[in-house]
Amino acid sequence: MEIDDASKNAHPIDSAWASSGDAAVPRHRSLTRAQIVETAVDILDSEGSAELLTMRVLGARLGVTSAALYWHIKTRNELLDRALDEVFAEVELPPIGDRWEDDVRRLLLSWRRTMLAHPWSPPLAGRPLLGPHVMLRIEYLQHGLVRAGLTGFTLAAATRMLADYVVGSALTESAAQQSDQDALRAHARLRIAEHPETYPTLASSGHLDSVPPDGETMFLAVLDEMLRVVTAPEAFDRNSNHTPAKQ
Repeated sequence: MEIDDASKNAHPIDSAWASSGDAAVPRHRSLTRAQIVETAVDILDSEGSAELLTMRVLGARLGVTSAALYWHIKTRNELLDRALDEVFAEVELPPIGDRWEDDVRRLLLSWRRTMLAHPWSPPLAGRPLLGPHVMLRIEYLQHGLVRAGLTGFTLAAATRMLADYVVGSALTESAAQQSDQDALRAHARLRIAEHPETYPTLASSGHLDSVPPDGETMFLAVLDEMLRVVTAPEAFDRNSNHTPAKQ
C-alpha cells in the first residue's frame, strides 16, 4: 500500500485517546490504571500544577518504581489526559429540562466550578479533549444547542466558542487567585491617571474604579449574552458554508 509524504512525515500523537489499545499486561497486578489516575489527581490537586507531577513522584506515592507505572500508562502525557478526563466526571450533567438555555447554563457553570476546584486543569485544556467524560459533556452541550436550532458549521462554531469561554474564564480566574488583584488594579489606575491621553476611554469610563463583580457573577452575565447571540439569525453568517477554497 502506498503511503503519501504527509503520512511518512507525520508525528505520532502522544495522547491517551489516539489509540484504543491498552498498555501491556501489568506485572504489578495489585496496581490498577484507575488507582494510578486517582492518585495522580490527588497529587495535582495538592501541588496545583501539572509541571510538578512526575512519574517518579507518582511511583513514590504508590510505593512502586516509576518503571512499574509504564505497564499501565504509556507516557506522562497519557497520564495527564486521563487525569483531566477524570476531573470532568465531576461536571454535572443536569436532567434535560424544558429550556435548552437553562440546561446549557447549568452544564457550563458546573464545568467552570469543577476546573476552578482543580486549578491545574485549565492549562491542560490545550490537550486533546477526547476522553469519555469530556465527550459526554460535549454531547450534552451540543444537544442543547441543536434544540436551539443550530446545525452544521454554526453548531461547531458555537460549541467551540462556549467551551473556549469556560476554559478561558477558569484559566484567568485561577491565575488571578494567585495574585494580589487589589494592588494590581491600583497600579493600573495610577497609570491611567498619569497618562489619560494614552488611555482616554479607560480614564472616562472609570473601568477600574469600581469593585468588580465576583467571577461567577461576571461569568454568568457574559454567558447569558453569548447564548443570546449564538441563536441570533445572523450568528456566524449561517448562509455561508465556510468551505475553504481549493488551491
